[in-house]
Amino acid sequence: MNHFDYKDGDMFCEQVSLKDLADHIGTPLYVYSSATLERHYKVFAGELIDQPELQSPKGEDPLIAFAMKSNSNRAVLRTLARLGCGADTVSEGEIRRALDAGIAPEKIVFSGVGKTDAEMAFALKAGIYQLNVESRPELLRLSKVAASLNMVAPLVIRINPGVGAGGHAKITTGGAKDKFGVSAQEAIALYAEAASDPNLAPLGIACHIGSQISDLTPMQAAFARMKSWVLELRAQGLSVERLDLGGGLGVPYFNQPAPPSPDVFAEMVALTVGNLGVRYTFEPGRLIAANAGVMLSRVIHVHERKDSGQQFLVVDAAMNDLMRPALYDAFHDIRPVAQVTGDKTAVYDVVGPVCETGDTFTRDRTLPELKAGDLIAFMSAGAYGAVMGGEYNSRPLAPEVLVRDEKWAIVRPRPSYEDMLKRETLPEWLAD
Repeated sequence: MNHFDYKDGDMFCEQVSLKDLADHIGTPLYVYSSATLERHYKVFAGELIDQPELQSPKGEDPLIAFAMKSNSNRAVLRTLARLGCGADTVSEGEIRRALDAGIAPEKIVFSGVGKTDAEMAFALKAGIYQLNVESRPELLRLSKVAASLNMVAPLVIRINPGVGAGGHAKITTGGAKDKFGVSAQEAIALYAEAASDPNLAPLGIACHIGSQISDLTPMQAAFARMKSWVLELRAQGLSVERLDLGGGLGVPYFNQPAPPSPDVFAEMVALTVGNLGVRYTFEPGRLIAANAGVMLSRVIHVHERKDSGQQFLVVDAAMNDLMRPALYDAFHDIRPVAQVTGDKTAVYDVVGPVCETGDTFTRDRTLPELKAGDLIAFMSAGAYGAVMGGEYNSRPLAPEVLVRDEKWAIVRPRPSYEDMLKRETLPEWLAD
């Protein structure tokens, strides 16, 4: 469910007209719905919390750590933080953002295959919940960093379960040849090694097999393996207090079958790994943010090739604003902001101004007939949208707006061209 609906002929985000926002701020423009963010978090967290099999021995609810790589805007993070949400981070910058947004350090997970020593030191001094260690070299470096700080590092070992899944090869992370984590055999050896290190505190194991997963079968298979490895570690006399099961549950991108609902997911988790005597961690990102945001764009013109009849709908958003179609061949539903009542349609290639053939959002898409000046909304753009934006072709970053009821605020302004130029300096031999 999302809170983008037509009212009186125009699309609204909650009680705010998207046309008014576009006219006032300009396009391209990202708009997020607070109500949708909050609803998605509450539904997902609520279903897991309601499973008694997923309570920890201390009576702790599962930790829901929002995957910040999907959307790291501080206003979005603070909206979730006020609901008790944690953060799954992959850099020092993301940890700093999470802390600044009000997420408690004891709810922050630090993942990623290439943490630097400085990043690990920052995470330890911040007092985060855990570091997800993904290799032996990283474990050895973490030990040295912790020793230099006279600290004990709380960690889990990320296992690559050999089960890959996801909506695209580039977002499948659990396959045997993917770069993430270690094999179960190596993880068990590393766990024992860490347990004997006075500067390391191995607390559990973790996995994450991919994103945009629409079938629970591979998740269930991976989770069942994780359970067996928890039991194997305990059989060796090692304590296991945490089980991090990652994220990856898909969202409906309008052209795809609906993925399993959070209640079905929660029931599967409880059945597969429940009552293990651990605290469980889940790291949803797209599930919470994707359908909570849209990207608005304005049609520049329609270019029709007379020889072939091919029509290019040229819009003012580009691949630097929304990378997913170019990077993953991702589908985004495209809707006119002004509600169309007639039945006139046309077949378009929707393209942006960037000087790349890859700057194509979709080909041969049947849409209501559109003309120069019309506004369109790229739906499901709240995750992996603005956060992946860049300034390729010296195009300013698209601004972001957060809506709550009838209120709205610019939560990241569009930089001016002067702002962009000022970030660069000329060496003295090129100065006038």
